[in-house]
Amino acid sequence: MKDLSRRMDGALEALNKEFTGLRTGRASIALLDPIMVDAYGASMPLNQVGTVTVPESRMLAVQVWDKSMVGAVEKAIRESGLGLNPSPDGQLVRVPIPPLSEERRKELTKIAGKYSEQGKVAVRNVRRDGMEALKKMEKDGEISQDEMHSWGDEIQKITDAHIKKIDEATAQKEEEIMQV
Repeated sequence: MKDLSRRMDGALEALNKEFTGLRTGRASIALLDPIMVDAYGASMPLNQVGTVTVPESRMLAVQVWDKSMVGAVEKAIRESGLGLNPSPDGQLVRVPIPPLSEERRKELTKIAGKYSEQGKVAVRNVRRDGMEALKKMEKDGEISQDEMHSWGDEIQKITDAHIKKIDEATAQKEEEIMQV
């Protein structure tokens, strides 16, 4: 049971990580987390070539540690698909966060819904694995049929709780996105 709950928590954690990458109207350092920079012949996360800060509510700043990497950081942010237009200033790359249009906000809520559905599928897959393990234990004579049903109910309760958490997180993210 603990293992199933831990795996479902992992699915919830992955969903929350996906949500941090979804843009709202405010600047957040988590917005640049998924960006990979081609540095020193390898692809590495942005936070390993510079420090990301939020100097104001609609601006991100990346202090690049190696001056030769400024162009690569700028290119990685521009090509990330986040709709950001960075501007270099010495070793600092400023990234203004443009306000979201109503159309883009609706698009982002649809993406949030898609992430939510993927999280729910992951939780349901964990439930399926747990139920299959119970059926096998009952078939092998390790547990009785009554025990199998009570454990099955317990697995369903854990699943329902995690689905509810996913729905709450999704509703909160959609509200955040739609906030002007």
